[in-house]
Amino acid sequence: MIQALIFDLDGVIIDSEPIHFSIEQQMFKDLKIKLSPEEHSIYVGMSSENMWEDIIPKYGLPFCSQELVQKKHWHYLQYLSRAKNLRPIEGIPFLVRAAYKNGFKLLVASSSPHEIIEIVLRKFKLAEYFSASVSGTELPQSKPHPGIFLKAAKLANTEPANCLVIEDAENGVKAAKAAGMKCVGFSNPNSGIQNLKGADLIIHSITELNTERIKEF
Repeated sequence: MIQALIFDLDGVIIDSEPIHFSIEQQMFKDLKIKLSPEEHSIYVGMSSENMWEDIIPKYGLPFCSQELVQKKHWHYLQYLSRAKNLRPIEGIPFLVRAAYKNGFKLLVASSSPHEIIEIVLRKFKLAEYFSASVSGTELPQSKPHPGIFLKAAKLANTEPANCLVIEDAENGVKAAKAAGMKCVGFSNPNSGIQNLKGADLIIHSITELNTERIKEF
């Protein structure tokens, strides 16, 4: 029986992938490297540090990953703090409140830093419903490694088999299944080309998911 819902942040709670893509594409341009949209989409759901650790040697960049991670982090924080009309993905506020009311434990497991997770949840007035969050930046390996979800299960004091993950990225789906959890793949058109076939259920809108459907897992 599902006891805990674990939400990815980017692409599930906030439609941020276009923002990340825009910031990263500008950084690629400044660094004088070219990544096709297809190549760029491979990194969706992966922490910035892991992305840059892959890109730096591939393109011979004269930087360490932390320098570029911090620069990207600064740009994204600037965007979040200045954005006036930022809205959660359709269906998220209703699902979060309904799940909380029905006694599910709610957690966020994201590759983003804790600072970003907290800003987004506060901005959308959802922070009070989540009992904990896990950031991929505090773990040695990023999604598709299952570590981030296994840590979330421990924080929820719940067995992995009793957790349901909501993910929009192939790496996230792989991580959830490797952790022994159920997984809903949210096919977000703004998250690039993602193979979600490993998920137990694929949805095209968060509004397709409700507490009754969750209880069926």
